[in-house]
Amino acid sequence: MPTARESLLDAALSALAGLPWSGVRMVDVASAAGVSRQTLYNEFGSKDGLARALVRREADVYLRGVDRALADLPQASPTGSDAGGTPIQASPTGSGAGGTPIGPAERLVHVAEWTVGSARSSALVRALLTGCWSERLPAPSVRTTAAVSAVPAQRRADAGVPGPAELIAAVRDRALAVLEKEVPGADPVELGRYCETAVRLGLSCVVAPPGRGEGHAGYIRSVLARLPVRAVGSRGPGP
Repeated sequence: MPTARESLLDAALSALAGLPWSGVRMVDVASAAGVSRQTLYNEFGSKDGLARALVRREADVYLRGVDRALADLPQASPTGSDAGGTPIQASPTGSGAGGTPIGPAERLVHVAEWTVGSARSSALVRALLTGCWSERLPAPSVRTTAAVSAVPAQRRADAGVPGPAELIAAVRDRALAVLEKEVPGADPVELGRYCETAVRLGLSCVVAPPGRGEGHAGYIRSVLARLPVRAVGSRGPGP
């Protein structure tokens, strides 16, 4: 059973689907969650506090999905399919087709797919990743009052959420930690760029989707498969 806090965040997110944030009323959020207004204010302090908590939760949900994609754990894609209608999901066994262990490129394809699906299905995730906040959304802010919340989760939310560069860096660092174990001896700087390229490719497919002849999964997979990851001290092709 969800906690009162989670129920309130769910109710706020549902309200935001039909109303701009300015039109979302605290009394309606509390009523939809089945709790008192006092409970709502005890948890979040104010409507701005609720907004910060809602945005923080969406960032956390996205990053947890990144972790699952890197671990090759099954998770339903927010969009569910590529342009051709083929479901794109991680393998539940940690293997590709035929039980073959997946490589670094395929793990990053999963990350990019999760990024595309999350940004398409959640306006808040899209805004977090792009920095483009419409008037309908609760733009992130940092608590400005002197009072400190007694709720640990709210103290974390009040500290603010990551900007696009920070969020992309968080994905890169998570991917790098996984891939360094699979590509021993690789140049960590080059490997980090390879990891960052995956999430930036996913974002590019959200902003400007590939042509109808090629779905975003196929496009991302073909690009990542060609990116080199060389060992430290090795030299690339000559001029």
